[in-house]
Amino acid sequence: MTDELRTRYGFNISHKRVLRIMREQNWTCHAFNRQNRKYNSYKGTVGAIAPNRLNRRFKTDHPYQKLVTDISEFRYGGIGQNERVYLEPVLDLFNGEFLAFNISEHPTVDFALKPLRDALEDLPKRKYRTTIHTDQGFQYQHRHWKNVLKEHRIFQSMSRKATCLDNAAMESFFHIMKVEVMDEHFDTKEQLIQAMTEWIDFYNYRRIKTKLGGKSPVKYRELTAQKAA
Repeated sequence: MTDELRTRYGFNISHKRVLRIMREQNWTCHAFNRQNRKYNSYKGTVGAIAPNRLNRRFKTDHPYQKLVTDISEFRYGGIGQNERVYLEPVLDLFNGEFLAFNISEHPTVDFALKPLRDALEDLPKRKYRTTIHTDQGFQYQHRHWKNVLKEHRIFQSMSRKATCLDNAAMESFFHIMKVEVMDEHFDTKEQLIQAMTEWIDFYNYRRIKTKLGGKSPVKYRELTAQKAA
């Protein structure tokens, strides 16, 4: 919010003052309860476990060099919010951009494969190989997942068992999204999916980030490509 006010509107204002005003106006998030939004896709060793190639080295100066993905649940419905959908995004650590995503009621292997294929098929030619990092969820141990990576000559990297910090970049992204999207109660699946989809578009094209010099992920990638041309 502070970056938005400074970059888009020219206000010289501190983060503390913005936070104070938001609290006074009751504009801070209250609805999201992290404890009720967990999904664990680990089913034991049901396939091959890849080494942790990324090893928490989340920074890169090259687009499409380091990708991360994971699956998280988002709930909707009545008071108990017992209904849920699952989101799997493929995120580029170069600029934090959504390259592809899928939303479904069932976190199957096919569900996980769709955004992977979508992201990899759109990758431009590059002088280096891409690594994609995941946890040890059953979807990522499956031979179909591994076959797609081999087809596109992608290195596979996996977190160590029960070590969420090995994929901290993805965990951080999910936290931001849930804080901002789940501040509202959604009665229907359609309402929730629409809100998620609109937020992803906003995040990619309009949400500015301090570490990107006050640019959105897509704008930062475009400017970087222009400088390299």
